Amino acid sequence: MRRRSIMKGTTAIGAAAALGLSLSACSVEEEGGGDSGGSSDSIDFNLPEGEGELTMAIIPGWDEGVVATEVWRQALEDAGYDVTVEEVSEAGVLYQGLADGDIDVYLDGWLPITHASYMEEFGDQLEKIGTWNENAVLTVAVPTYVEDVDSLTELNDNAEMFGNRIVGIEPSAGLTEAVLENTIPTYGIEDLELETSTTATMLSELDSAIAAEEPIVVTLWQPHWAYSKYDLKNLEDPEKTLGEIETINTLATAGFSDEHPELAEVLSTFKMTDEQLAGLEQVVFDEHEGDVEAGVTAWLEENSFQELFAS
Repeated sequence: MRRRSIMKGTTAIGAAAALGLSLSACSVEEEGGGDSGGSSDSIDFNLPEGEGELTMAIIPGWDEGVVATEVWRQALEDAGYDVTVEEVSEAGVLYQGLADGDIDVYLDGWLPITHASYMEEFGDQLEKIGTWNENAVLTVAVPTYVEDVDSLTELNDNAEMFGNRIVGIEPSAGLTEAVLENTIPTYGIEDLELETSTTATMLSELDSAIAAEEPIVVTLWQPHWAYSKYDLKNLEDPEKTLGEIETINTLATAGFSDEHPELAEVLSTFKMTDEQLAGLEQVVFDEHEGDVEAGVTAWLEENSFQELFAS
């Protein structure tokens, strides 16, 4: 089996740049054991003991992946692994890192539609370890006080209401691709421009618009904590341009399950319901104002880690 090079810290950034990867170290790098940073002594992870280095990855703003990864960072460090979490700017870069072995595990693979192009390109260099949520869906949403627009078919006729813009997320996101290539042409949305930036920027604009009770239309997805914080409605999509319900999957670099068979087995049984995920995100992004480490720790102190596994 090809031996992977696990990159860490400033070395990771320099090596990644040489490879054309936009990776940056963002999480705690500590020797494993029961006293790892970011977890509480009261949390019973009860994972098989392990050792060695693991690199996980997130895309900032893709919140279900961010919080799930932090749950596993704390659990894995408690078990004895030395874990690095890398922030990656684009999905394509992340999948390239998985394929090259620079990233070991990614918890936010949307299948079979949203990340289909990446799986087509890199799928034979990856392992699908397991599916942990089976109710994921791409959406275009408005606040519920926007009464005159209930469907994507009505969007173009009400373009001026929304300032002739749809507030989007990252340009590389599968959601962005779906809206640009499917939704807009299918419904003849010619008078609104999809403005891409970051998920954080979209959420900031959504928050400001709702505070002022102004119309806004955004690209979003479920499960997402925004649906708990705000009263939102998804615009009907009669032609299914955003696809059907999808799954959120744990992916790993090729050979991972051979090198870490016990860990791969545990990861394969990881599950989170919509209610569990919404509750976790609410604690992190609302109660703890985006402090991911503290929010996840607080949630784990009140919710059993052992409940996150298939029976």
